[in-house]
Amino acid sequence: MNMSLRAALPRTSLFANAQPASVGFVRVARIYLDAIVHFSSCFLEQIFCYNGEKIGACHSTLSMEAEMDFSSINWLAVAACVVASMIIGGVWFGPKTFFPIWWKAIGKSDREGPSNTNMGMVWGLIVLASFVQAMFMSLMVTAMGSMTPGGATLGSGAMAGFFLWLGFVAPSSLTNKLFADRLKAWVLEAGNHLVTFVVMGAILGAWR
Repeated sequence: MNMSLRAALPRTSLFANAQPASVGFVRVARIYLDAIVHFSSCFLEQIFCYNGEKIGACHSTLSMEAEMDFSSINWLAVAACVVASMIIGGVWFGPKTFFPIWWKAIGKSDREGPSNTNMGMVWGLIVLASFVQAMFMSLMVTAMGSMTPGGATLGSGAMAGFFLWLGFVAPSSLTNKLFADRLKAWVLEAGNHLVTFVVMGAILGAWR
């Protein structure tokens, strides 16, 4: 691990004072939380640093492996994630699984069917959204994997997907659904996102 990164971890971690009894989950959570913090710092630094010149207090604490490097993306793995996302969504919201419950949860009646208007555009945007998710998750899996001794693996990738879901996807979508009084719909949608993110992370971590 890069020495500057190692020195920066205690300053950014919320789990620095955790007790040894909870070292298992806390250690993993600390690694991924620190990776998110450092990855965000790298992103902001690339915005405010122009041609390598420092602007203000711009200063890098990341190792080369943890930087936002699009050349590190395995595009075949990204494509596999898009396909996996489509399959998971199709099964999760199938007519014999959760679609009927979800349809009622969003306030639709049995007599109303899904609109067939502009379905080409709808599916195109769905594929695009899945592609963007997989692309940036690949960057996060790589950044988080660089902070562990063995690098990115199937397990670390799945864990990265879980923490991204837990920290960003589930809470932000919950806020919207609470104001819309659609809590049951949120449970179904969040479950689909959880499975999708964990599977995507596992694929990206394993397929290096």
